[in-house]
Amino acid sequence: MKTTKLFAVAALSAFAAFGAHADEADASQFSAAITSARSAAEVKAEALNPIKISNGSTGFVGVTQSGLQRDAVRAQAISALRNGAIPQGEIGYM
Repeated sequence: MKTTKLFAVAALSAFAAFGAHADEADASQFSAAITSARSAAEVKAEALNPIKISNGSTGFVGVTQSGLQRDAVRAQAISALRNGAIPQGEIGYM
């Protein structure tokens, strides 16, 4: 049993040694030089306009008006929590 463990440890350490290669401390082989042809103002202006999504929508839902008041929604949430309709903690619904 001891020899098989010894061979297993030796094989794993040899395998791990093949994967270790030295490189620059800043990982420079992964860096990419990026040059932009657009100014920051152009990009910010484009970000403010919603874009069309393939299904014909813009992806922006917008603000909807609700007939409910904040206190009523809070009271409903407290009631649902007390009745056990809302899961708590990490378990949730089973």
